[in-house]
Amino acid sequence: MKREVNPPNVWRTKLISLAFILAVAAPAHQAIGYYKLIDLDTLGGNSSGAYSINNLGQIVGHADDSSGYTRATLFDPTGSGNNIDLGTLGGIHSTAFSINDLGQIVGSASDGLGKQRATLFDPTGGGHNITLGGTGSVAWSINDNGQIVGCVLVNSMNNKAILFDPTGGGKNISLGTLGGRFVQSVARSINDSGQIVGWSTTNPFDPSWKSEATLFDPTGGGNNIALCEIESEAWSINNLVQIVGRAGGKATLFDPTGSGNNIDLGTLGGQFNGASSINNQGQIAGWAGGKATLFDPTGGGNNIDLNTLIDPRLSWTLTRAYSINDNGWIVGYGINPAGYQRAYLLIPEPATVLLFGLSSLAMLTQRKVLLKR
Repeated sequence: MKREVNPPNVWRTKLISLAFILAVAAPAHQAIGYYKLIDLDTLGGNSSGAYSINNLGQIVGHADDSSGYTRATLFDPTGSGNNIDLGTLGGIHSTAFSINDLGQIVGSASDGLGKQRATLFDPTGGGHNITLGGTGSVAWSINDNGQIVGCVLVNSMNNKAILFDPTGGGKNISLGTLGGRFVQSVARSINDSGQIVGWSTTNPFDPSWKSEATLFDPTGGGNNIALCEIESEAWSINNLVQIVGRAGGKATLFDPTGSGNNIDLGTLGGQFNGASSINNQGQIAGWAGGKATLFDPTGGGNNIDLNTLIDPRLSWTLTRAYSINDNGWIVGYGINPAGYQRAYLLIPEPATVLLFGLSSLAMLTQRKVLLKR
């Protein structure tokens, strides 16, 4: 059955109503803070995943359609299933990775030849998508000024970090690497000041080959800064130049000066840890040991498994937290009761907002001390 599509401005009204309902309906016994879990559904298939949420509560990612194709998706944040298929560039697959506060959406989509291309999506789902250049390219992030970063495959061995021309006119800027002929690089996140983070590899023919978290020179002049000397990647930068990602298999808050005063954010036990998003309040979301996680931004190890802050009767397992907005709303994906991977939205109850607001103040204080060193 064809789904009815509501335009984004209708969703904003729904979001305001939803936020009000959740606020007044919070049970008194939830004093330590809990989250309302919303299943974001699919496009008629079984699986979906959410990668980005803006401060208006608009959410993008991917969802399977009824034919099993993975499509870039603008999710209905109320969970009513009125999701928008953002289309492709003439192919069958696409994914949306980032949405800014203007509702502009970027990611990648396949063309008629099956090549993946960095894409600026038509948010109405009307199909007026713009290719940003290159084959084997991905647009990972867009800021509120419409600046877009990602990477482009330049040959069979190398991809390079790129600041894309948002018009699709091809005036893209190569952001370079940390040096070396066969070195690769990826630009993963850009803040509203145009500061860009990601990673660059060292020479692949060197026995000590690795990737290093990188703060890129946005002019393309090559004055890039290595943020960590061990295997690492930077995944998110906020407007306060706080940078998170992973280093040595651990979620990490990076020293933006490159001086190495990085903070190990710890784990919940186990491997496969990473901090995927930091908002402008200093709240950090990601995953640890296969569980969606809110990290203690001080590095004190008081990390929280988000599965402990949802109603256990829902029978969900939250495996990844990918994005947290300035209101503390979190999106990612987990396993629903039917056993399928499904995109979710977590909306904090009032007590949760207070709890993590206090931890953010502690984080901001610590960052001021670090920058004075």
